[in-house]
Amino acid sequence: MPRPIVGITTYLEAARWGVWVREAAVSPQAYSRAVEKAGGAPVLLPPLTPATAGDYVRGLDALVLAGGVELDPALYADAGEPAADTAGQDQADGGPQPYRDRCELALAQDAVQAGLPILAVSRGMHVLNVAQGGTLIGSLPDTVGHDRHETARHVVTISVSSKLGKAVGDRAEVTGAHRQAVKRLGTGLIAVAWADDQIVEAVELQGHRFAVGVQWHPERGADNRLVEALVEAARP
Repeated sequence: MPRPIVGITTYLEAARWGVWVREAAVSPQAYSRAVEKAGGAPVLLPPLTPATAGDYVRGLDALVLAGGVELDPALYADAGEPAADTAGQDQADGGPQPYRDRCELALAQDAVQAGLPILAVSRGMHVLNVAQGGTLIGSLPDTVGHDRHETARHVVTISVSSKLGKAVGDRAEVTGAHRQAVKRLGTGLIAVAWADDQIVEAVELQGHRFAVGVQWHPERGADNRLVEALVEAARP
């Protein structure tokens, strides 16, 4: 049986080849390794114009919305929402990347409409939520009064009836530091995992074959069950 084709979003960074420095679409290798280990065929998706999103979706069996720099607050913030501190980002330092934001929001919307299986990781969960009309907390320390969410390892509680819970169980120790988080859930999304202070750590899209967003990084470490669940959902 052919391996399902799993698209993985990338971000733009300056890269060096010998004496040349050029803008490049880059992705941490952990994503591709996790997809391959799960039985999928990983394909990296450069952030092109939003008009290409539908073409991407038609050529894929599943989609990973990968982590990276925080979303531009102009895309989601409610009036009075504290601005996000963009120093020391999730996977790449620097401020927002509006070009990538626009492309991935269109990609998420088209993937949802097409019923394409989706795994949205960290920033990717925020993209999925905003694409569905939701909003984000821009600066968690200002909102919850502590900085524990900037600690990489923490325990989350998971709804056992969710697709996420069926894949990994009712509790998990996960890896993923973050300063943004879901505030108002987007249309059709439900919360399915929470930190000890009730900040939403995972979401799912109701009625969808498989559309799961997690605040942590399932591509890291030995537990590959969530990526395996995505690949399984992508099979005919």
